[in-house]
Amino acid sequence: MARVSTPGEEMYALVERMYPLCRSITGDGVRATLDIVGEYIPLQRHEVPTGTRVLDWTVPQEWNIRDAYVADATGRRVVDFAASSLHVLGYSVPVQRTMPLSELRAHLHTLPEHPTWVPYRTSYYRPDWGFCLAQETLDALPDGDYEVRIDSTLADGHLSYAEHVVPGQVSDEVIVSSHVCHPSLANDNLAGIAVATYLARALAEGTPYYTYRFLFAPGTIGAITWLARNAERVERVRHGLVLACAGDSGQLTYKRSRRGDAGIDRVMQHVLGASGRPHRVTEFTPYGYDERQFCSPGFDLGVGSLSRTPYAGYPEYHTSADDLGFVSPEAMADTLAVCREAFAVLDRDRAYVNLSPYGEPQLGRRGLYDALGGRSDAKEAQMAMLWVLSLSDGEHGLLDVAERSGLPFATVAAAADALHGAGLIKA
Repeated sequence: MARVSTPGEEMYALVERMYPLCRSITGDGVRATLDIVGEYIPLQRHEVPTGTRVLDWTVPQEWNIRDAYVADATGRRVVDFAASSLHVLGYSVPVQRTMPLSELRAHLHTLPEHPTWVPYRTSYYRPDWGFCLAQETLDALPDGDYEVRIDSTLADGHLSYAEHVVPGQVSDEVIVSSHVCHPSLANDNLAGIAVATYLARALAEGTPYYTYRFLFAPGTIGAITWLARNAERVERVRHGLVLACAGDSGQLTYKRSRRGDAGIDRVMQHVLGASGRPHRVTEFTPYGYDERQFCSPGFDLGVGSLSRTPYAGYPEYHTSADDLGFVSPEAMADTLAVCREAFAVLDRDRAYVNLSPYGEPQLGRRGLYDALGGRSDAKEAQMAMLWVLSLSDGEHGLLDVAERSGLPFATVAAAADALHGAGLIKA
């Protein structure tokens, strides 16, 4: 019998498929990436024309590239876009020239502290061109003339992004966002795209309480475009999570929303703490990924960010060392598991009202104690019922009960279900 792939292995295979593509904030690489994701989950695609005003920004011209290289006097390509999409400065204008190395050096980007790595660099909003290469490659280049060619186009076109919606019991929404603008970088952010895709598939297996909207968009300009085009929908967003750097071996890191005490902040801290996993919870800063757009003062959405090692927190960040060997199926599976645990709590956390608030209701005659007979956690389950009754005042949710009582959230939720079924509480 053939072995069935694990979710972690399937996510890794998805990262492998997307890895070779040259992505940027616009262009065919983004569309090709969305095509691949669309094979796993249905996507609603959006194409926003160049020049469209989006909040304080304007959708830029679309960038596409066919080929690029630096060749020596023999015609040998010493830097070759075909070998890696990182070799070209993102959004480079077209170039066809021959120049001496002394002049070319001003357009070459390296990492002297990591001489075998190629850096990732861009120039989105300032016309420029350049190549990225390993310092050891640059050191080996003799003086002389080099042919330089960047076969790219910058022209009016579109910014592409996509959404996937998992319908819920209510129209209130939870946003899950991943950026799709980075080229061959496995952790930042192909692992985030893969985890988001499989999280969407997992949520679709049931009927969640909230409606979950997954956003696959270029960083910064993509989130800003979505916010500009969805003013009415934004009012329905109750929670949100940005997924990035989801596949490395570091411990999980949750960055709070700007509010600091939003529902997603409390849920993530509770779930990570209760899981026993090594983790960090950090405060909000207005730098990082698209949580800073969703949390900007005018919107002030309760959106946090989940990663393993956070942005700029590992030497391989934005370099060729963030490759397929830097991420693992196990790490992505662990990130996915935490997301599922967190959303299970988020989905179930509601406030109840005690319908028998004067004194403790008699649980025995309603069969609630009998239902606990034989359970190894009978005492814990009984305490959970008493705590739920005590805090069912219409103001405290089940997460409040779990945090105050020290009981597992799942036990508290099961107690609430039993009490609701017995007619002792109502939502």
